[in-house]
Amino acid sequence: MSPLLVLRVHTDLRLGFGHLARALVLQEHWRGLGGTACIAVSGDARARQVGQGLHPFDGQPLPCRTVDLGEDLHAPLPDALRAEAAVALVDLWDATQEDVAGARPLKVALMEDEGDAHEAADLLFQPYLEGVSWPASPLKVVDGRKVRPLETSRGACRILRGSHYIVVDPQALAVRPRREPLQPLAVHKLLVTFGGTDGPGLAARALEVLRSLAASGRWTGACTLLAPQGLEAPPFPGCRILRSLPALTRHLQEFDALWCAGGLTLAEALCMGVPAATWGQNDRQQIMLSDLARVGGCLDLGLGTDADPEATRDALEQWLGPEGQETRQEQVRDGMALVDGMGASRVAQELWSLATLQKSP
Repeated sequence: MSPLLVLRVHTDLRLGFGHLARALVLQEHWRGLGGTACIAVSGDARARQVGQGLHPFDGQPLPCRTVDLGEDLHAPLPDALRAEAAVALVDLWDATQEDVAGARPLKVALMEDEGDAHEAADLLFQPYLEGVSWPASPLKVVDGRKVRPLETSRGACRILRGSHYIVVDPQALAVRPRREPLQPLAVHKLLVTFGGTDGPGLAARALEVLRSLAASGRWTGACTLLAPQGLEAPPFPGCRILRSLPALTRHLQEFDALWCAGGLTLAEALCMGVPAATWGQNDRQQIMLSDLARVGGCLDLGLGTDADPEATRDALEQWLGPEGQETRQEQVRDGMALVDGMGASRVAQELWSLATLQKSP
């Protein structure tokens, strides 16, 4: 019988759709291994749509089974689902040990944890929170098993760290260039997006930063700004404002650069060689983005909700213009080295190995 993977996610204005998007990628890889998948979702009205088996963007049927858990972020999995499944991946951002207990007796993996929830789990993926850059060699033998530097453990929980486990859409890997793309002298086409919900309202702040740059002649390119909640302020010449851009992954390479928050779109841009500037949406995400910037993956513009507009304008003017060409080229090189597009496959393989183990008592 095909092992069933439960992907436990939550979506609301604060968390956006990133966790759901990652679940949709992982279920595809899991089914490719021969398993079946179920997305167990909690959250706001958009979660109800997902729970009905419909995509929150286009209303099309989702490719796997779904279960609606209601509004509670920490709702446990239904007994019948736990009895049927082999393994659960809890991807909640604010996961607790109670969330792990709510998935037992399944084997339980977590996606990112800065607290103690993983101490009750079997496996933890830490693509960002313990640093994105970890070598894969040299190997050492621990308890008769080969262990890579990116792997460690705490108690009974095995921890896999770094960019090897950053998940991107398969389309990003399919169009990933074979050679490092060459950067233009200046950015002529800029995409600005802060997620499918833009809970912190960063799009409005970014619009005014870019409006000022354009009005003063400090940047003369064109931008497409995605504002899921709409904007009261009008666009400026050379700017278009959209609520969404369907099939966003396929459009990323149409732009010279990206200004975004952390999340799946940033990871896909790195994989495809599109340089990115970032605004963190919250303190925890900002830690992740700072780690990426330290290894050359992006231009870190700080915490978007607190960013100084003039400092942001100065940094963007340098990065978007001719003086930023070399920096953008280095970011393309380093970003593609960090995110090779195979992370989802690695996560699915590790979950498959975990599912073959005997269930926890």
